[in-house]
Amino acid sequence: MDLGIKGRRALVCGASQGLGFACARMLAQEGCVVILNGRDGEKLAGAAASIRADGGEVGTIAADQTTEAGRDALIAGAGDLDILVNNNAGPSPGGLDDWDQAALLGALGANMIPAILLMRAFIPGMRARRFGRIVNITSAMVKSPRYHQGLSTAARAGLTAIAKAISREVAVDNVTINNLLPERIDTPRQEAMAQRIMAMQGIDRDEARCQIADSIAAKRFGRPEEFASACAFLCGADAGFVSGQNLQVDGGSYEGLI
Repeated sequence: MDLGIKGRRALVCGASQGLGFACARMLAQEGCVVILNGRDGEKLAGAAASIRADGGEVGTIAADQTTEAGRDALIAGAGDLDILVNNNAGPSPGGLDDWDQAALLGALGANMIPAILLMRAFIPGMRARRFGRIVNITSAMVKSPRYHQGLSTAARAGLTAIAKAISREVAVDNVTINNLLPERIDTPRQEAMAQRIMAMQGIDRDEARCQIADSIAAKRFGRPEEFASACAFLCGADAGFVSGQNLQVDGGSYEGLI
């Protein structure tokens, strides 16, 4: 399927590994000029080289999106952007005793504020050119909160709310804003969760991964490319009538109706 975005310019944050990298690769395969962002320049260069090896046109901006200087570098380096994929690693699991003011502000500073400020920077140009596709990678926890992921839920639910509000204002100019809600996609994040279960329960890695997979209706981990395909569709030219939505990529696990 031709998504109609060949030659479009895309910035993917948190793209040196995991979901961000998978989305960047998929957009490059669709013919986009893709800019990868991450904090580790060496790791970022390796990710870019992998996409180039497949024939993709890709650049990099090594910058920390949680800092003003990092965001300034992204805004200056990205140029006239058509597609923005907001993504950043979530906070560590924890509980109420862990969630002091510093932890709360840290979660907002990583998983809500950068995405809002990048939207604020790029949306005016998208509106003027009458094309924009924004995808925020959030979490299944936005709709199905779990205690140990309370920080992630709080910050990303805040992003979801403001993204919905903005989406209604910009739809008239063919700018869409949607959120992708992953659960148990097989990335380094899930490896970290498996290691946590191993330490807490004294079990081996295979048992920990089976335990995680069993929590999913499909009884398996999702593949990064499955998630990335959903992202690419939402960025497509013919997805202009889909905006302000939360699409779950969770193997059918969400138990709610809407």
